[in-house]
Amino acid sequence: MRLLILGGTEFVGRAVTESALARGWEVTVFHRGRHAPPPGVAELLGDRTEEGGLAALAAVALPGDGTHAWDVVVDTWSGAPSAVRDAARLLSGRAARYVYVSSRSVYDYPAPAGLDEDGPLVEGASPDAGDDVPYALAKRGGELAVLDAFGDRAVLARAGLVIGPWENVGRLPWWLTRIARGGPVLAPGRPDAALQYIDARDLAAWMLDAAEAGLHGPYNLVSRPGHTTMGELLNACVRATGSDAELRWTDTGRILAAGVEPWTDLPVWLPPGELYDTLHQGDVGRAHAAGLRCRPVEETVADTWAWLCDIGGTAPQRADRPPTGLDPATEAKLLAG
Repeated sequence: MRLLILGGTEFVGRAVTESALARGWEVTVFHRGRHAPPPGVAELLGDRTEEGGLAALAAVALPGDGTHAWDVVVDTWSGAPSAVRDAARLLSGRAARYVYVSSRSVYDYPAPAGLDEDGPLVEGASPDAGDDVPYALAKRGGELAVLDAFGDRAVLARAGLVIGPWENVGRLPWWLTRIARGGPVLAPGRPDAALQYIDARDLAAWMLDAAEAGLHGPYNLVSRPGHTTMGELLNACVRATGSDAELRWTDTGRILAAGVEPWTDLPVWLPPGELYDTLHQGDVGRAHAAGLRCRPVEETVADTWAWLCDIGGTAPQRADRPPTGLDPATEAKLLAG
């Protein structure tokens, strides 16, 4: 299989590249040159946000036997839908299939617990939109752009919460770093709160499998509800880091009354309610029936900690995402009661 990955050097893109290389695929990485891709790939440089930025892709000659230059394209873009539109149009005759890493945010909010791929979608999305649209509209606009160019040759991978090695958003790395410092740690809500997420490597593996199998259409890509719990996640962090951290489970009402923001100040965690149902209670039967397998939380946490240690303990941070994590003074105040 010949893979073109648009990105391929960070987080989900990196996981896709590594997974394809492990399968013995021929991998071409199209990126801006800001980060080195893994060894063993072919590189094409360009900035899809600039005029003429796709020239390197356009210059790739088609095989003389009438086949495509690539069997599959994987696109992780989360910015302007117009960038997805331009890439998909250019590649429609050069690639057999297009896998777009979308998001479960494309569903009309609030998404009730148990919502599957047939749920109502956000309105107002356009494949021609620029950078000035909210995330949900950007992702839905990207979906529309891919469908317009590839039709039933497109897979829309609607990912949920993504964690694992190479994370550049700061969720699991923040918890690992905080717990590694040891001492009393504010643990939010109830330890039995069910979580729904996906390891970037499991997402990558499923997308490549889907491309090989000729799947098409939308799939919710996340673990089953209750794959793990908040308590299991944080205890796995304690074990992975080997710290003396003491998890202090704290009432949700006290946390919210202190002005602490779920999801951002305390990554991954959400109190019961609409947003919790939307992000941690989605229906994923279709993806699991199509072969999705999610590794145990213990493995995800341990591998993420090993990666963090290997790169010096400081995780990369995407410039377009705000830093996450609870202010130490606020944590100390809550712990003091």
